[in-house]
Amino acid sequence: MSKPAQPVPQRPAPRLYLVTPEVTDAQGFARDLGAALAGADVAAVRLRLAPADERTLINRVKILAPIAQAKDAALVLDGNHEIVAHGGADGAHLTVETFADAIETLKPSRIAGCGGLHTRHDAMFAAEHGADYVLFGEPEHDGERPSFEAVLERVSWWAEVFELPCVGYAASYGEIAQLVSAGADFVAVGDFIWADARGLATAIADAAARLAVAQELA
Repeated sequence: MSKPAQPVPQRPAPRLYLVTPEVTDAQGFARDLGAALAGADVAAVRLRLAPADERTLINRVKILAPIAQAKDAALVLDGNHEIVAHGGADGAHLTVETFADAIETLKPSRIAGCGGLHTRHDAMFAAEHGADYVLFGEPEHDGERPSFEAVLERVSWWAEVFELPCVGYAASYGEIAQLVSAGADFVAVGDFIWADARGLATAIADAAARLAVAQELA
């Protein structure tokens, strides 16, 4: 007698991953961050810090981390893995070039995400070395990013083959639904949210609504 087919485990519903602008004035940015997080459920905030000395960077994190954490959003630093614990952040977002060296400072208690993944091999390398998530489609430092078709292909491949969560980077509202359909566990939103003339709470609520609709249709 054949065994009954086992149900395929369902991935959790996708959530938003908010990427901040580069922050110089943490006190001034605190209100904006609070307004954004009041608009919708956000799984994580990736905090981009303008260059400064270590003490200044740590103080910025100490101001902003509690705001995110009060909304049950993880505060992940963009790089700066050395100050994660000192500032009270939840982890760091790393590149594949720095991942192997930096992860030892984060594990086992902190989140280690990985982006800057140019090839499938890069993504698998990060997963094999302990990444908590991989991110596809983010812009390079010069603003260039892969074609959106390539991003969708990479997200779809990852979702079909691997259990480790993946983040798909959306450069506009219109890309959110397509990333959800491709299988992204999280959708990263950034510049277009902060630039929305309707205000931060409305902007993030719009993004969340599009994500929810796409999930219902998936």
